[in-house]
Amino acid sequence: MKTSGIKILLGGIVSIVVAFVFGQDKIAQYIPAVQSKSSTCLGEFYQQQPPYLNRESLQKHTYPLCFDGFNVMYSGVSKTPLWVAEHLYPARLSQKIKREDSFHEELKVSSQHRALLSDYRGSGYDRGHMAPNGDMSTKSSQADSFSLANMVPQAPKNNQQVWRELEEATRAIVTKQKQDVYVVTGPVFASKKLKTIGKGVLVPTAVYKAIYIPNNKSGSHKGAIGVYYAPNNNSLQVQVISVCKLEELTGINIFSTLSEDVKRNVYQLPLNARQVKVNQSIDYAFWDGESQCAQPVASDDLQALQRKFQPKGSGTNSSSATTESSSGQQSSEQPPEVIQSLLRYLLKYLAG
Repeated sequence: MKTSGIKILLGGIVSIVVAFVFGQDKIAQYIPAVQSKSSTCLGEFYQQQPPYLNRESLQKHTYPLCFDGFNVMYSGVSKTPLWVAEHLYPARLSQKIKREDSFHEELKVSSQHRALLSDYRGSGYDRGHMAPNGDMSTKSSQADSFSLANMVPQAPKNNQQVWRELEEATRAIVTKQKQDVYVVTGPVFASKKLKTIGKGVLVPTAVYKAIYIPNNKSGSHKGAIGVYYAPNNNSLQVQVISVCKLEELTGINIFSTLSEDVKRNVYQLPLNARQVKVNQSIDYAFWDGESQCAQPVASDDLQALQRKFQPKGSGTNSSSATTESSSGQQSSEQPPEVIQSLLRYLLKYLAG
């Protein structure tokens, strides 16, 4: 049988099996290739749930933005993102494209709240990607990653050395260990008097990258979690903290469906790609019993936030989105990770 015939046969089998086992209405949820735009947006979040801004002050002049390959909660007050969310998996990172810089102002943001290219010129700060260009596998997603809505003013050594190595380490977890990784990246504004550049772009005091690896297994622990936290200066410092500590610093519920017990765990996250070993899980480090975790978010509030990442008229029923029980286990609505990964590999083969 010719290759094209095999692909057609496999494609038919995938559709029939998913429809039979999960119901015809779940095909779009389980097979990324046929997802609607709204489903693709929500797919960047763990269990389709966006980070939630618990502090009322953070919610002023915000713009929920769905880009190709990542989502952003942009602030017209800081003129930066407050968080940027991505779902990284092996098939996505198997596609490599040449970098083509195309920094641009974000027209989805009103002019009074928009960061400008001129704001960064001569500022002494880099235009620091939160969702990195290296995570992008298509020309469209690469172009989106150069939006200033995805940027913060970043100290040069922090951006070009510390942050670059942490981005490479995160991708190495995906590619070397064949893991799905959910990432939330953003700035921390922890000073009463903040620096600004240009016409009011706030300079973060630090930057963070929170990661959750659902299928990592280390001893009796399942799922690795932690946060890279680096001062936004040229000191080259970086530490790994708990998600709860980050939530205390930012006022953002980073992974809203994870239990407090899970978010207090900290794992020995690699600081560069060299530290990531093939077929070697990430080890447990410690439990943070001191930091103040974010308060749980009401389901109605989460569903309202979900709808902001769905195009109007999409017809997506946000009430079907998944939640997590207090025990930290996925509900039956969420596709098992092994099934998601298998289908991605099949779809990659079919598209190849």
